[in-house]
Amino acid sequence: MQSIQELVERALVHIAQADSLAALEQTRVQYVGKSGELTAQMKVLGGLAPEERKPFGQAVNAAKGRIEEAIELRRAALQETAKPAGPELDVTLPGRRRWAGRVHPITATAETMKKILMGLGFSYNDYPDIESEYYNFDSLNTPAWHPARDLHDTFYVGQGQLLRTHTTAFQARVMRASGGQVPIRAMTTGRCYRADDIDASHYPIFQQLDVFAVGANLNMSDLRWTLTELAKGLFGPEAKLRFRPSYFPFTTPSAEVDISCVVCGQKGCALCSRTGWLEVLGSGMMRPEVLRAGGLDPQKHQGFAFGIGVDRVTMLRHQINDIRLLYDNEEAFLRQF
Repeated sequence: MQSIQELVERALVHIAQADSLAALEQTRVQYVGKSGELTAQMKVLGGLAPEERKPFGQAVNAAKGRIEEAIELRRAALQETAKPAGPELDVTLPGRRRWAGRVHPITATAETMKKILMGLGFSYNDYPDIESEYYNFDSLNTPAWHPARDLHDTFYVGQGQLLRTHTTAFQARVMRASGGQVPIRAMTTGRCYRADDIDASHYPIFQQLDVFAVGANLNMSDLRWTLTELAKGLFGPEAKLRFRPSYFPFTTPSAEVDISCVVCGQKGCALCSRTGWLEVLGSGMMRPEVLRAGGLDPQKHQGFAFGIGVDRVTMLRHQINDIRLLYDNEEAFLRQF
């Protein structure tokens, strides 16, 4: 027992005399390392009487604790006073600049469209991606037997529930929430889903902006003015629109809307197939069935609506020729915007 006490005192003296971390480490190894002097004391246990082993082991463990505690205190003191070999920061080295995140071009285009329409008095709200068949089809005059429903064959997630095929599904929700109060000017945007091929111009997921207005005497001229203001805000004051007769189950009359080519200025190029026009959206006056589904009387109210692909507008604004680039999330591509 006396030899252990002497060993501890000798170790404490050596620890106090250590003038560097390297010297301190040598002292630690000398006393409490795997082959250290104190560790060797444990080999004596086997030769002791049974009644002596416990107190001897306790004495060795206590000695080890004192030595290790002294080593840690000395190490902290040496680290506090140690001087670095060189400057902590070399200000002459070039900085490592991290790439800052940016708004996705689809999101940026959607925000621009929303701002323009809000300036025209339209309110915005989000609606669920998972929609009921009623709001997605039936409320828009597209019952189960309607041929147009086959064109929107999509992803069903349960009985009567599906991933919406268009944001137009929000119209009946808004009209019902209004409690019959008009005028209504509303819009929404978000992802839509359809079973489609994947190529340069098609993708099973796309972003759509849907807009509608209901009032007492709205007509096609109101629709045209709204679309003209939106086109000028997106593509500049020189933008022109062309309406072509079309068919949609939820509007009548209906019209496809073309915009003057943003690349060639109607001179004719590969993008517009030498026609000077680019198809951008569908529109029309809301059918009576759609107004009734929203709880409004078509004898008293009229409304117009249009839906436009945000992806399509984004591609036109930035002259992107492949829709897949918008969804691949390639850093080199996104850094351009």
